[in-house]
Amino acid sequence: MRRPRRAAALLAALAAAAAACAQAAPAFPPSVPQGALVIGHVEPGSQVRYAGRELRVAPDGSVAFGVGRDEKGPVAVEVRRGSARERVAIDVTPRDWPVERVAGVPPATVEPPPEVAERIRREQARVSAARQRDDAREEFLQTFIWPVRGRISGRFGNQRVYVVDGADVPKAPHSGMDIAAPKGTPVKAPAGGIVTFADADLYLTGGTVLIDHGHGVSSNFLHLSRIDVKVGDRVRQGEVIGAVGMTGRASGPHLHWGLNWFDVRLDPLLLDGIAPARAAAAQPGRSGAAKAGANGS
Repeated sequence: MRRPRRAAALLAALAAAAAACAQAAPAFPPSVPQGALVIGHVEPGSQVRYAGRELRVAPDGSVAFGVGRDEKGPVAVEVRRGSARERVAIDVTPRDWPVERVAGVPPATVEPPPEVAERIRREQARVSAARQRDDAREEFLQTFIWPVRGRISGRFGNQRVYVVDGADVPKAPHSGMDIAAPKGTPVKAPAGGIVTFADADLYLTGGTVLIDHGHGVSSNFLHLSRIDVKVGDRVRQGEVIGAVGMTGRASGPHLHWGLNWFDVRLDPLLLDGIAPARAAAAQPGRSGAAKAGANGS
């Protein structure tokens, strides 16, 4: 009778081990659109690499990274746990990028003289440096809210062409989402975080604020008429950080809301709740599950 019992015990142990392995398998969305913030889940303590970068893993196993506007895919995530390695492939859905023609902005902000161009370079370097922060905080897991409500007047990724003295001047694709609203409308933090940049007078973006949400994920708010926070402030979701304006290169009052994973620019419209593209096996209590669509207002 001992052998059958031992065999049964061995089979039970193998079954339990197989179930544990299945539960610990990395979970990522099978496909995401260009410009998406991607949130997946791995076994806590795993090491994860994407695009040459070691990703920070939260205590619950959550990881985040961004898929850029021009990424063709599939992209690969490498997960290591001890001697075990797994490569997860994620398809990238292409998107159409229409051309947006913008008139009415100050011509000097479109074709600046050399000394102004140098100022812009220095200012953009300061903003880029602020985006390199990689804190263990996990506010990026919150369901993001709209910082301000209004008509969407400019979409992420669309090719921008500025009209100056009747001539078209092509520029870089739009790096965020523009929301038209009256000057002075309060702007709220879409998720909690730490203010890593605040300057009321950048040449192109005017009043500018950056909020870091952890794991390299940050939001930026441009063209503000008023800034109510300073670098180092901890802000809660929904807290007022400033007011809508038209400072910098702007043809009317609006909020430019940008989303970044380090220097990878992402589309805030893919965050509805605004929720991030998220793995189907996300932890209980977390919002969203493997969706990667867009909702407008």
